[in-house]
This record gives sequence, C-alpha cells and structure tokens, in this order.
Amino acid sequence: MTEIKNPTEEPVVEPAEESAVVEETVATPEATSPTTEEAAPAEPASTEAVEEPQAETSTTSIATYETKADVVNRLKELSAGDEEVTRQELDILKSNFYRIHHQEADAAYKKFIEEGGNAEEYIPAPNLEEADFKAQMAIIREKRAAQAAALEQMREANYQQKLNIIEKIKTLTENPDEINRAYNDFKELQQQWNDIKEVPAEKATILWKTYQQAVEAFYDTLKLSNELRAYDFKKNLEKKTSLCEAAEQLANETDIIAAFRKLQQLHQDFRETGPVANDLREEIWTRFKDASTVINKRHQEYFEARKQKEEENLAKKTTICETIEGFNLEELKTFAEWNNLSEKITSLQAEWKTIGYAPQKMNTKIFERFRTACDNFFTHKNEYFQSVRDNLNQNYALKLELAEKAEALKESTDWKATTDALIELQKQWRAIGTVPKKYSDQIWERFNGACDAFFAAKKEANQDAHSEQTANMEKKKSIIDALAAIVPEEFEGDLRAKLRAAQEEWNKIGHVPFKEKDKLYKLLREQMDRLYGFANENAAKRRLDRFKESIKSSNGNDLRSRLTRQLDILKNEIKTYENNLGFLNLSSKSKQGNALVEELNRKMDKLKADMEEIKAKLAALEENK
Repeated sequence: MTEIKNPTEEPVVEPAEESAVVEETVATPEATSPTTEEAAPAEPASTEAVEEPQAETSTTSIATYETKADVVNRLKELSAGDEEVTRQELDILKSNFYRIHHQEADAAYKKFIEEGGNAEEYIPAPNLEEADFKAQMAIIREKRAAQAAALEQMREANYQQKLNIIEKIKTLTENPDEINRAYNDFKELQQQWNDIKEVPAEKATILWKTYQQAVEAFYDTLKLSNELRAYDFKKNLEKKTSLCEAAEQLANETDIIAAFRKLQQLHQDFRETGPVANDLREEIWTRFKDASTVINKRHQEYFEARKQKEEENLAKKTTICETIEGFNLEELKTFAEWNNLSEKITSLQAEWKTIGYAPQKMNTKIFERFRTACDNFFTHKNEYFQSVRDNLNQNYALKLELAEKAEALKESTDWKATTDALIELQKQWRAIGTVPKKYSDQIWERFNGACDAFFAAKKEANQDAHSEQTANMEKKKSIIDALAAIVPEEFEGDLRAKLRAAQEEWNKIGHVPFKEKDKLYKLLREQMDRLYGFANENAAKRRLDRFKESIKSSNGNDLRSRLTRQLDILKNEIKTYENNLGFLNLSSKSKQGNALVEELNRKMDKLKADMEEIKAKLAALEENK
C-alpha cells in the first residue's frame, strides 16, 4: 500500500443547496376558508467544508475523466462558458481529479519499488496540475456567487411584478359592473403571474396568500354563466387530479432527494392551477397534501438518518485522531520501529477513507486534526531518516578513508609494522557503524581486499622464511649434537677454544622457527654449561696449583689482604644478584623474564665458583705459614 505521507486533498467547499423554493400552499379560491399546506422541510444547506466531493443521489449522468488535464479542461470550459454550473458536477470533477492523482501516485510508487528503489527514499512527484485546478475552481465559485446574486435580484424583481399583478386584479374587482368584460384581462393577468417564476423564499407565502385572496375576490364578484364557470372548474380539477397522481407516484421513487425536488415543482404547478368546484376543493387539496406528507416524511427521515450516521462517523474519525496523536514518537529508535508505526498509520489512513462525512460544522475541523496528526508523524519520521542518512554518510566517509589507507599498505614488505597497522585499521573499522546499503558491499570489498592482498603476500613470504628457518634449525641441532658427543675427560686440545668456535658458528646461523627457539637454546646452554663447567674446574685446579707454588717464596700477608678484599667483593656481588633474582621471581612470569633469571643464575654460579677458588687460595696461604 502506498504510504500517504501528507494528506494533501483539500476539503471541497460546497455552496448552499440549490433546492426549489418551498412555498406554503393556501386553499384555492373556491375554498370556503384558507387551508394551509404543510410546508415540506427544506433540505439542509451545505455551507461547511468536507474532505472529498461525493455526488448526491441523482438520475443525472455526468461523465468521468481519464486524466487530470481532462478535468482541468472541463473546468476551463465551465469558467469561460455561459452554461449553468451545478454543485454536483463540481463535486464529481474534484472527485475525479484527486482520484486520478492518487492512482498516478500509487502507480509511480509501485514502479519505484519494482525497479529496486528503497521505500524510505521515495519522494512523491508534485501535483503539477493542482494549482491550475484550484484556480479554475476559484473562478467558477466566483461565477456561481455572481449568478446567485443575479438570481436573487431577479427574484426580487419578480416579487415586485407579482405585487403589481395583485393590485391590477384588485382594481378589476372594484368595478362589479364591468367585471364580466374584465374576465379576459383577469385571465391574462393570471397567465402573467404563472409566467413569472421564483420570488424570494421568505416573501413567497405571504405573497401567495395575498394573490389567492385577490383571485377569490374576483371570482366571487365575477358574473359568468354557470356553463363557463363549470367548464373552468372542470379543467382545473383534471389538472389538479393529475398533479395528485404524480405526487402519489413519488412514493415509489428510490432517490429521496430527487423525489423531494420533484414534489416542489408539483407544489408550484398546484398553486398556479385555478380553483375547482367548491364541494371538491377540500377533497382535492387533502389528497395532494397527503401525498406530499409521505414524501416530506421520507425526506425528513433521510436527513435524520444521515445526521446520525455523520455523528457516528465523527466518533470514528475522532478515535483515529486520538490513536495517531497517542503514539510516542520519542520511543522510536530504529528503522524497523518507524516503519512498523508507519504501516499502522497508513492502515488508519485507509480506514479513514472508508468513513463517510462527519457533521458539516465539524467535518473540516476533524479533517484538519487528522491531517495535522499525520503530518506530525511523517515530519518526525523524515527528520529521523535524514539524521540516520547523515550518520550513514559520515560512516561511509570514515570507512572510505580506512579503505584508502589499507590500499596504500597492501604492497608493503615491512611485515611486522604493516601487520600492526592493518590490525589497528580493522579495529577502527569495527568501531564505525553501518554505511548506506548501496555502498556497504562495495566499501567492504575494497577494504577487505586490500587487507587480504597484504596478508596473502606475507603468508607467501613466511613460507620461504620457514624453509630457511627449518634449515637453520637443523644446523643448530648438529652443533648441539656435536657438543653432546664430547667427553671432556678424553678431549685433546683446547676445550675452551672449541666451545668458543661452536658459539661463533651458532651465532652466524640465522633464525629458527619461533616455537623451537627456546628449546634449542636450552639444549645449547646445557652442553655449554657442562663443558665449560669441566673446563673451568680444571682451570681452577691448575690456577690453585700454580698459586700454591708461587706462595712458597712470597710474602703471604699482602696476598692474603688482596684475596680477602676480592672475597668480600664477590660476596657483595652475589648478594646483589640474589636480591635481583628475588624481585624477578616475584614480578616476571614471561618467557623473557625466565630467560633473564636463568642468565643471572649462571652468572651467580660463576661468582660462587670464583669465591670458592679464593677461599681455597686463602686456605693454601694458611697451610704455607
């Protein structure tokens, strides 16, 4: 269903109902006393605005139109021509204009959706013909107003002419001796009376009573032969009987409004027909009045039922307005929530169209309330969608910048720095919200493609490096195996030099697989510690033997003081290392920290070995005293 974002159809302002003038009918001249006809209730005039034209039930057929231009052209014909413009045709023209506009709007919306458009982005095309349409309607309204004024002026002129006719009849009646010769003048005056049609409604009844009194006075004075008088009464009776039959047939008319209007014309004809015989006057009048009462009653019931229906319609429309006004727009935070509520309001708008008119005095007010409520919702919806679009566009700009940065790094061979940089860009990307749907896949493929290109190149480079590292691992393993094969007690040559050469060869070898690095180094240190321990122990023994030989002929006091100072220095250094090891054991849990602890332990073991050597030398000095 096409969303009605802003109800633009203006209510039609109907002019006052152009119903026939209803005059009270008094008894015909032959009645012994005037009998007043029950006046038919006038159809309520429609002076207030209603939201859409709706033709009254009528037998008149007015064409429908295929385009808005056809409607406007017909209005131009009416505004420029001299033909009478009825409210019924104006209502149908307006109904056709907005019907065609809504059909075109629905078709344009459906085409937009079928071609892949987003419903939230649809903007209805402006109603280009509406300005011309309203301009022509305004011209016609002014024209009808002028016609109504002219009609009122004509009625007033007719009133004055009929007053003159009454005065002339009275003048004829004042001369009884000449009244027979004045009969033709009297009939001519009656014809003139009949030829003059409408008079102001508020003056019609009194005018007619005055005319009837003048006519009755003339007939009472008239000295005609009985044959002429009877013939005149007979013709009048035939005509009034025909009018009674026509009035009685109106009871079968399904169009109540049309029947009522036809009855007004019958009343006019009845009044303009001359008198009947005195003994038939009451009877013929009663028959006509009874037939009129049936139509009047149906007409009154029709408007009472319509009034009740209009009150019910007002209640329904008020409920719809209260429902729309009661929606809390502050709680809507997502597209889905706004669209769900939009569907509800569209459904309420469709329901509104199925409800008929409210009472005329409230019809325009309730429509304005409804339109204001709808406008308020769709205005806030548009503002929300616009703010979201702005945010999406801002997100797109940010992600476009990240994509460009990623593309600038994708060919870098600085694997570590570039990896860190791309990971940081990916974190920033995830922190940014969504972008417009039409750009979402495109920008993601661009950013992700740049990242994938770099990491694919890095992976390929790492595979080459892995092969090289595997070869290096095998080389280092052969060094470890060679050292493990050495039996220090059986080794001939300089063991220290051998170990230094092995260490140099180890250092020249490149990186090994990271997960094997610590394991290989540990194996190397085990062998180095084993062999260096043996070499250091033998060297210490040799140094002690040389020391013992050297002290036999030397002054032991100076030497003892020097050795004692060295021993104190070593003790302090060992204490410092022990303190540092204590801190490291408490604070470091990483592999790097563990490697440092191992290194400090090796140094401290070397210091302890040196300290034991010094103690042995001091003991040798004591033995030499």
